[in-house]
Amino acid sequence: MGSSPGRSRSKRAQFLRAALPCLTLTALGSGPAAAQSLTPDLFNPNRGGFASPDTLPTRRTAGVPQAPSDALPALPDPNADPRKARERPATSRVGQVPTYGLPAATGANSSGYDSLNRKRQQPKLYPGQPKPKRPVGPGSPQPPVTPVTTLGPPRIAPPPSETAHKTPVAPAMAGSVPGQPLRRRLKLDEDPFGAVGDYAGSFLIKGALELSTGYDTNPTRLNKPVGSPVYVVAPDLLVVSDWERHALVADLRGSFSGYTNDMPATINGFASPSPVEANRPDFTGHVDGRLDVTRDFKLTSQLRLRLATDNPGSPNVQAGLQKYPVYAAYGTTIGFDQTFNRFQVAAGATVDRTAYTDSKLTDGSTFSNNDRDFNQYGGVGRFSYDLKPGLKPFVEIQGDTRVHDLAADRNGYFRDSNGGYAKVGSSFEFSRILTGEISLGYSARSYTDPRLSQLSGFLTTGSLIWNASGLTTVKFFTDTQIAETTIPGSSGVLVRTYSAEVDHDFRRWLTAVGKFTYGTLDYQGQNRNDKTYSFESNLIYKLNRNIWIKGTLRHDILDSNQAGSSSQGTVVMLGVRLQN
Repeated sequence: MGSSPGRSRSKRAQFLRAALPCLTLTALGSGPAAAQSLTPDLFNPNRGGFASPDTLPTRRTAGVPQAPSDALPALPDPNADPRKARERPATSRVGQVPTYGLPAATGANSSGYDSLNRKRQQPKLYPGQPKPKRPVGPGSPQPPVTPVTTLGPPRIAPPPSETAHKTPVAPAMAGSVPGQPLRRRLKLDEDPFGAVGDYAGSFLIKGALELSTGYDTNPTRLNKPVGSPVYVVAPDLLVVSDWERHALVADLRGSFSGYTNDMPATINGFASPSPVEANRPDFTGHVDGRLDVTRDFKLTSQLRLRLATDNPGSPNVQAGLQKYPVYAAYGTTIGFDQTFNRFQVAAGATVDRTAYTDSKLTDGSTFSNNDRDFNQYGGVGRFSYDLKPGLKPFVEIQGDTRVHDLAADRNGYFRDSNGGYAKVGSSFEFSRILTGEISLGYSARSYTDPRLSQLSGFLTTGSLIWNASGLTTVKFFTDTQIAETTIPGSSGVLVRTYSAEVDHDFRRWLTAVGKFTYGTLDYQGQNRNDKTYSFESNLIYKLNRNIWIKGTLRHDILDSNQAGSSSQGTVVMLGVRLQN
């Protein structure tokens, strides 16, 4: 079978391709042949080391000076500092062999991992910025702990709360961001369990209700005690304005003491000197306002109300009563306050009224107490000088007139009178450790009836607060008052009261309060002197800002120079206080 024309042409092409190299080798084979010599350059592991620099095809041309080390372009040193390289003088790139590509780890960040183990650059700190501490990494040794030496096997002390695990806080909130200004510290809350209150517009309102129950061994302070279970309901309300100028404050506090047992109506065949029902209400409230006319001139005002009964054991209590008569003392003061540099003048006019309800007797009849109702008109002035920061002495003068609704009382005495007082003292504040005000003075009152002698005596008024430590506070109070009386031949009652109180916080949520009160009641014109002693202790457990649990133990003593008028009584109470 014959071959096709295409296949014959392909065979001829393959033959020519094989014959041409053979002819070339035959022509060259006629020249002299030289074997390649074995040199040390063949075993050089460096780049280009197997060839002589003079025979390299990339060698420099004639006329260009070349250094002995110009065989190959030098690679950049990975350990070299790039900042120093920039400081070197620039060299000409004419005749230089270009180098392409980047050395290893050229783009690594200075703050991250560096495979070349180069020295890291320290972060630049702002002026005044504290130097950051080196973070504790894995494998770091634990901080040393101090073993607690106690009886038994040794124990390891737990870490303090400052270094214990806590919820992470954002750096911006913690103030650890570099360059961030220091955060202002929040004001320390002196009463972390106090009522927070609610805002109604620009007024802060705080309210509370205290409910307690217990037992009183002598509610009416009889010479022979007769006890009864007791319950007390005591609400209070505080409203304070939050204005840039002017001010308005309302402080209202009340209580109601209820007794489940009735007292005897007769004792040894005579009418009892105490009422059968011993329930007693009590309320004290005032609303103070200030109008800032100018920086140095202010208008002041006050509305006040006192709702109460005569104290148990008082000789003013009638015999054969069914319950205590309630009296209300209410009034107002309108004045001004002017400042002349360091000198300050404050003055005001006062109007007050005292009114009693009728007495209800055990036989069902009533007895009027209109002879005890009176109006009082007066004025008060105070002059003070800011001697130095924390010390402000003052002089205070007061005068008033009392006019009764009935000219003569139930015993035929005319009790309209004029009186007043003058006192000197000072208010002070020493480094917030000792603050308060104390004054001494003299008081006198003259009556219309010539049978009633002048009522006079020294008076002391003051309040001191001593912060003995961060956990203990000592308080001292003293006051002097001139009270009315219905005892025949007695001008009035000069009442002096001295009170000391110690508050100690075992914990912020556990507070103990101890209080001692001493008082004297001088019935001038009758040679009757009563002394009162009161010992009281309270333990307050604060669950949170809204709920407190309070326990009270109080012992009262009435020591009188009149036979059969002395008494004692003990009160034990347990209650809860709800506040907001």
